[in-house]
Amino acid sequence: MQLFVNDLTVIDCSYLCPERGIVGESWIVDIVLDGALNEQSMVLDFGRVKKQVKAIIDNSVDHKLVVPAEHPYTQVTHNSDDSANWVDFLRPDERSIHLFCPADAFAFIDADVVSIQTVTEYLKAVIKRELPGNVEGLRLLLRPESIDGFYYHYTHGLKKHDGNCQRIAHGHRSKIQIRLDDIRQPVLEKKWSDKWQDIYLGTTEDVCSHSRLKLSEAAHSATSDGSHTYYSYVADQGLFELIVPNAENFVIDTDSTVECIADFLATEIKREYPAKKVEVRAFEGVGKGAIAYA
Repeated sequence: MQLFVNDLTVIDCSYLCPERGIVGESWIVDIVLDGALNEQSMVLDFGRVKKQVKAIIDNSVDHKLVVPAEHPYTQVTHNSDDSANWVDFLRPDERSIHLFCPADAFAFIDADVVSIQTVTEYLKAVIKRELPGNVEGLRLLLRPESIDGFYYHYTHGLKKHDGNCQRIAHGHRSKIQIRLDDIRQPVLEKKWSDKWQDIYLGTTEDVCSHSRLKLSEAAHSATSDGSHTYYSYVADQGLFELIVPNAENFVIDTDSTVECIADFLATEIKREYPAKKVEVRAFEGVGKGAIAYA
């Protein structure tokens, strides 16, 4: 007997990619369980699937930076009590990426690439350990949202957030809709999607100097030439630090909540089209976002 739950959850995370850098991603999760009926004449109670299995997925990868632990660019160093990690992703040509974050901000995949396949295998192994004995089979499907239009992948961190959004390197795959005088503008949507493809969206007040950071030895030698932007902040979960290449970074003066992103875009577009009524609908992952007007 098989039990299925579609749209069980959405994984909003970022991952390290040799070519693209830090990539914000949103994957919808479907699940199928295969097994004998239990004493309740169920494979597994839907309530348990939706709570327990969803919680396992969320705790494993959601709002984390997913790291390909076996890639030759990856170097991981633990602090003395294993409460935090340095992660150095030593891409060549002044494109290296460096982090110091609480350990829970990372998910380490035993693979040389982060993909739907490798994340799926990682999650299946974690989930299977928690399932009751009557459940013999597990199939996970991670899939991107089907988007008719333009979208971008962004990564950010919200230090004022009291949940996992405070982690400095988590992200989303997000569509964008722009209207001028109530008419949809695909040219503008493409312009901003191209501009922010695989971007880190940082906040001005979190930018800091090279000397302020708890840098690893690798980061010290790789990023002191002005080719990178440095971020640091303290949130409820601890100290978060990030170094990203300037070419893959965009700084705004406000927080990078989706509300502020929508407002920033509306303001920028209004400068370009002052006589037009501007509406921006910015998404944060799947099925949620903010609307701003200018």
